[in-house]
Amino acid sequence: MRITDIQRCEVRPGRLVEWALSPATVAAAADLPEDPRPPAYLQESHIRTAQSVHEDGLFVPTWIGTAFDIPGTVDLDALQDALRGWTLRHETLRSGFRWDGDVMRRFTLDTEAVSLHREDIGDFPDAEQLVEHLQNRFDTVANALRWPNFLYAAVIRDDCTSVYIAFDHSNVDSYSIQRIPAEMSELYAAAVEGRPAKQSPVSSYVDFCEIERADADRIDSSHAIVGRWREFIKRCNGKLPNFPVPLGLEPGGPLPTQKLMSEMLVDADSVAAFEAYCRPFGGSLVGMLAATSLIVNEIGGQPVYRAVVPFHTRVKSKWSDSVGWYVGGAPIEVPIDEAPDFLGALKVVRAELQANRSLARMPLARVLRLLGSDFRPTSPDLYSIVSFVDARGISGAERWDELAAYGLVRVSYGDQVCIWLNRLHEGLWFTCRYPDTDIAYKNMRLYTERLGDVILEVAREQRARELAPHDLAG
Repeated sequence: MRITDIQRCEVRPGRLVEWALSPATVAAAADLPEDPRPPAYLQESHIRTAQSVHEDGLFVPTWIGTAFDIPGTVDLDALQDALRGWTLRHETLRSGFRWDGDVMRRFTLDTEAVSLHREDIGDFPDAEQLVEHLQNRFDTVANALRWPNFLYAAVIRDDCTSVYIAFDHSNVDSYSIQRIPAEMSELYAAAVEGRPAKQSPVSSYVDFCEIERADADRIDSSHAIVGRWREFIKRCNGKLPNFPVPLGLEPGGPLPTQKLMSEMLVDADSVAAFEAYCRPFGGSLVGMLAATSLIVNEIGGQPVYRAVVPFHTRVKSKWSDSVGWYVGGAPIEVPIDEAPDFLGALKVVRAELQANRSLARMPLARVLRLLGSDFRPTSPDLYSIVSFVDARGISGAERWDELAAYGLVRVSYGDQVCIWLNRLHEGLWFTCRYPDTDIAYKNMRLYTERLGDVILEVAREQRARELAPHDLAG
């Protein structure tokens, strides 16, 4: 799925309809007793960060979502049935939090208490005004500091209807939103045809939160994982790492606005050849991080590339179809003197990931709490990321172009760099959110171009090797 912002996802004029949880559902939630299943550490950290930034006087929208088309004339009642069915299917969407002093308490609605309210907003003949309206609505509703914190919308036309869905990040991750077009399309088709949907039951992210948190609470500050993070953060000068190129940020200055880059970086054949070259060392993720370590050294001159690498935490197959925020992070360090070229960098990154990947299963928010350091967040992102996902195997990926399917990120404020690399059937899609300064733009543009160059160089070398085979791993 191409990940971009709502300004770049082919929004076209039409009649706008919105769905939210009904007033009766919201009223029922207000009277619910506590659900003893706690928030995930990641959820709690996200919501506390939003609160902290808000207390500093800044509203920072952090929603993510998806957009896709339903071909032909839409049946609004069937679409509403599909949206409600999908909401019931994923328990995290009918679960929220309320404050009890400084403690977050969960509440969860039963399925029979959930209904949607449909509102016909009206015609939008101008696409720019429609984009502005959608963004403002998502900013208001899909917000970490309120509940419900998601919104469904559809732009209706004679030839097709475009569906836009936004969630506060505490409900979903990138994998979750990329599954939505296929899952929703099946629910809609079933509703139109009056048949049961062809979908197996899914496990609950709320259950996962309870299990993960209980496991995390078993460790204390003397645990080896905490010690390894302590040493890593010490080598990062007491902070979690930002992207190590000059970004033109003023130390101690206000949180900057951000910009977005999104483009197809290389074609399918080139990313396939790159993957083949990197496969003996762990595949494309290792290759992207190896390339990044060399490029940021060229640009910023840092002798060691330090990063927190995101990994999914869907370690059991029962979580694979579940909507939720299943992400952890693992630290890596790539000394350039040990990795002066791409092959050397591949070997170092492989060793780092083999040694540290298991750390991603322990929520970093738990570790930071145990470290006892003052990590009061002043930014919506704790650290910069370079994320790689091979999305070709996600259900419905082969239809994403046909359905004009996009993943949506909200670009607002932040001093970190977040890079998402999505391998699609058509090639490698690059998305980057970065601080809006001239220096950051220049260096992120340079990074993007160099990353494309490295992938093409490695792809050419792989094709040459395939013509004259020899032992790649050496």
